[in-house]
Amino acid sequence: MVEHLGITFTGYGEDYLEAVMPVTDKTKQPLGLLHGGANVVLAETLGSVAGMLMINPETHYCVGLEINANHLKSVKEGTVKGIVKPIHIGQKTQVWEIRIVTPEGKLSCISRITLAVLEKK
Repeated sequence: MVEHLGITFTGYGEDYLEAVMPVTDKTKQPLGLLHGGANVVLAETLGSVAGMLMINPETHYCVGLEINANHLKSVKEGTVKGIVKPIHIGQKTQVWEIRIVTPEGKLSCISRITLAVLEKK
């Protein structure tokens, strides 16, 4: 999915991870706007990767429990950028906030994902 939609990781820091996604025919809905589902794919990708970076992948893994998204501003062209930051990092759950911004830096979508941290058997 990440490759198909053209999602590319572009930056990281101590408390964030970011990626961009092009607004193309692959990510638009029939009216020519960025599809809300594409925003959710970008958000879940960022949250899941960030979650895996917080655990020992030899002993644990993360799965999504819940994701929500509020679509605030439509985007017709260019590239959107998503930035994920932690809200809660626990031993059993993680909660992440993902902000997706337009090429002009305006908030287009805000999302929150909850991950379950599971032990490998």
